[in-house]
Amino acid sequence: MEGIVKAVCISTKKGTEKQNIHACTFIKDFGLENDAHGGNWHRQVSLLNYEAEMEFSNKVQGIHYGVFGENLLVSGIDFKSLPVGTILKCNDVILELTQIGKECHSGCNIFKQVGDCIMPRLGVFAKVIQGGTIQEGDCMVVEGKNSALRAAVITMSDKGSMNQREDKSGPAIVEILEEAGYEVVETMILPDDQKILEKHLKRLSDQRQVHVILTTGGTGFSMRDVTPEATLAVMTRNAPGIAETIRYESMKYTRRAMLSRGVSVIRNQTLIVNLPGSPKAVKESMEIILDSMKHGIEILIGSASECAR
Repeated sequence: MEGIVKAVCISTKKGTEKQNIHACTFIKDFGLENDAHGGNWHRQVSLLNYEAEMEFSNKVQGIHYGVFGENLLVSGIDFKSLPVGTILKCNDVILELTQIGKECHSGCNIFKQVGDCIMPRLGVFAKVIQGGTIQEGDCMVVEGKNSALRAAVITMSDKGSMNQREDKSGPAIVEILEEAGYEVVETMILPDDQKILEKHLKRLSDQRQVHVILTTGGTGFSMRDVTPEATLAVMTRNAPGIAETIRYESMKYTRRAMLSRGVSVIRNQTLIVNLPGSPKAVKESMEIILDSMKHGIEILIGSASECAR
């Protein structure tokens, strides 16, 4: 699949519309030179399909390139149909898709004017893997896909989210995952709030399309422990065996393992597993599930088949 670049847009100040500058230098691990939204994060470059914007502009007068917040407007590539991890190449520039769509928090200027905005539905985001220059008329090619399994780690802790307690469990999970070959694309510490956790579980599953989300903390009997409730609220299918095995095997270390309410579920093509809150219990749990978890993920995404061992 290939397309043609129709516009190259930047905004030098956040909160302002992007303007077409026709050509720009793309900087590795940053984004477009002088673009206010560049930086060391996963949404360095925004892309939008040219045909979709033209269809919208035919209905609404006064639409100009960059108005939806897109850096690159490209004809011929349906970005929304591509999975996260897709590699795009244009001249020397190599981009990797990191997010599909986005949440429109307060309504951009175009939404306020006409009551609609296509970027949250049809736009995608990427990071710059290799830098170079892109200008109008250049050819962009879909080159393939990053095959690494992507993971996210969420620590649930009121005190941790307020920097009143050091998080040791989250980093322990990250270290184990990276040693096992996973690409940990996002980590965060959240307060014990069910709605906040639900929002991030949905975002990481649907927009960032991670293969697995591991949470730590919030699985006990306290009234503030709501991690299982949030996880069950976002699931599309149950996968109870993982959580059951963690509890069963953890009983060999402590009888109090029976008090864990952690669950394991599937949301579309993302596995979500609740782990206990202590670093020791996290390491024990990861040792229990790591091998089988990877096989389950590969079955879920279609890269492996069911087989008896």
